[in-house]
Amino acid sequence: MKTIDFKKYTSIHIGGKHNVKIINEIGEYPNFHIIGKGNNLLLSNNPPKLAILGDEFDYIIQKGDKLIVGGATSSGKMLTYCRKHDIGDFEFLGKLPGSIGGLVKMNAGLKEWEMMNYLHSIKTHEGEILKENIPFTYRHTDIKGIVFEATFYITPGFCKDKMDMFIKMRDNQPHLPSAGSCFKNPKVHSAGYLIEKVGLKGFNIGGMAFSSMHANFLVNMGNGTYDEAIKLINLAKEKVLAEFGIQLELEIVVL
Repeated sequence: MKTIDFKKYTSIHIGGKHNVKIINEIGEYPNFHIIGKGNNLLLSNNPPKLAILGDEFDYIIQKGDKLIVGGATSSGKMLTYCRKHDIGDFEFLGKLPGSIGGLVKMNAGLKEWEMMNYLHSIKTHEGEILKENIPFTYRHTDIKGIVFEATFYITPGFCKDKMDMFIKMRDNQPHLPSAGSCFKNPKVHSAGYLIEKVGLKGFNIGGMAFSSMHANFLVNMGNGTYDEAIKLINLAKEKVLAEFGIQLELEIVVL
């Protein structure tokens, strides 16, 4: 067990101190929620049992045309490896924070570039699961359980210009503490557009606000709380549903 101060650990800077189980071997952990690097996490005052993958799952192994990556490995570490070894396609990991296991499970990415594009297989407590047996859509997979390892197809040719392009795209995002995009983009309009159209861009409740820079970012202006964040999330859902008939789906994980 390890005690983590989630106000410091999560990117949105919300949460108390909680004991977290360190997992260093493959198995079933049905009563625990894996928290990863805390970059898309909004934690309540009474969260479920929490766990994190330990150092046993922080590795990168290259075998032929494949890259085998431990679930606890950070996106930054994988990007650095790809750059050093002239591996293309993963430049979008620049400024896409998180652990590889979590990023695969939510099919994270930037616009059309996403983790599932390059995935070969994953390893869970059930063993190896090939990509063709994993149902997935935009920012979603049907992966059950913990992603202990992910194997990717790789091609040569790291492109610094492409990485710089992705970083520039990310630089248009707010710099205040947040958990990234709050809602998934619906098919018709972006979530940011919808939130702005219902008058919530820059709107705050207490210390939490929808950013005036990008409406789909729920930002902590200083001492924002979980309750204030939930009120804003619910308000956005209600207003967008009433005005556009669209049900916004969360992209951030609420525990």
